[in-house]
Amino acid sequence: MSWKTVRLELARAPGFPNGSASRAYLLHLPLDGEGLLDEAALSRQPALATVRRHWPNERDRSGYLVRKGRGWAFSYALGDADDEDLFHLETHRLKPGEYVTITEPDGERLPYRVVVCEGQMAQ
Repeated sequence: MSWKTVRLELARAPGFPNGSASRAYLLHLPLDGEGLLDEAALSRQPALATVRRHWPNERDRSGYLVRKGRGWAFSYALGDADDEDLFHLETHRLKPGEYVTITEPDGERLPYRVVVCEGQMAQ
């Protein structure tokens, strides 16, 4: 297991026929050799699992990956109002070319493509 830096960029979606590199997330997560979330490592050091959201014309938002029910979400403040749910993160590989669906607080689901997965931090 190692901690990786993962960059997600908006994939093709309504209003973005070519996707958008300027709508991105930068994640720091523990991944196993298959690129799956290492939940055991995450449970030992949950404060290291961070997210930074970069969108044009908005301030960057920093938060954490949190357990939400049986799934996962990005959370930027206490409470659920700003949470962005992740569709089946526990079964999606975070490797370049793979996709993840993020549900925004308003309910809109958008696909994001993994464009970078690199780095390592021994644990």
